[in-house]
Amino acid sequence: MFSLQGKLALVTGASRGLGWAMAQSLAQAGAHVVLNGREPATLETRRAELEASGWRAEVAPFDVTAHAEGAACIRDLARRHGRFDILVANAGINRRGAITDQPIEEFRRVLETNLVGVWALAQEAARVMIPRRRGRIIVTGSMAAMIARPTLSAYVASKGAVHALVRELAIELGPHAITVNAIAPGYFATELNTPLVRNEEFNGWICKRTPAGRWGDVAEIGPAAVFLASDEASYVNGHVLSVDGGFSAAM
Repeated sequence: MFSLQGKLALVTGASRGLGWAMAQSLAQAGAHVVLNGREPATLETRRAELEASGWRAEVAPFDVTAHAEGAACIRDLARRHGRFDILVANAGINRRGAITDQPIEEFRRVLETNLVGVWALAQEAARVMIPRRRGRIIVTGSMAAMIARPTLSAYVASKGAVHALVRELAIELGPHAITVNAIAPGYFATELNTPLVRNEEFNGWICKRTPAGRWGDVAEIGPAAVFLASDEASYVNGHVLSVDGGFSAAM
């Protein structure tokens, strides 16, 4: 079960953190993984790591806000491989700031990356998936779409919109045998979160607030992506899968 053998998957924001973890899991499940990010050298290092494990991979460096480049990448992959099965739209950014102080340019930048970038990639993915009547679109949402913290208005707004977009695309693309779902991660011990993990006060709050009593390990996010990408998830559509140790369920 849950084999992705012979499938082609594009993972954005795959050079580190949750994107890299999901790319590894998809490759381990048999998918030919295309790693996206903005740093070609880092992507090549990651590709070499996957291939050293006997898995198949290639790189596609582009910024998800460069919509023409993203669309061209998907079209090229479909042409060269004769298929395009899985899009994992994971790339995203966060800019903190109080609503009274944050420049509107920062707000727009977050939405352009986290929402418009997802929409543009999903659009091109749909164009190549619809004729084949199969496909999986998986978006990285956030528990911040459901519960919020101060100074995150841009991020919360973008992820809330992403969750709504997933529902709309699910009903629009469902008749074409394409599923669209989101993964909503909680607090994971990624490279970017290292300062927070080392902050004794914040770390204690996370461990107390999360029913699991700890941060998530990045290896725990990949299996969720594999499930949603698999044939076994063919009747799961428009769903937001929380992977947060119960954080969003607790009061």
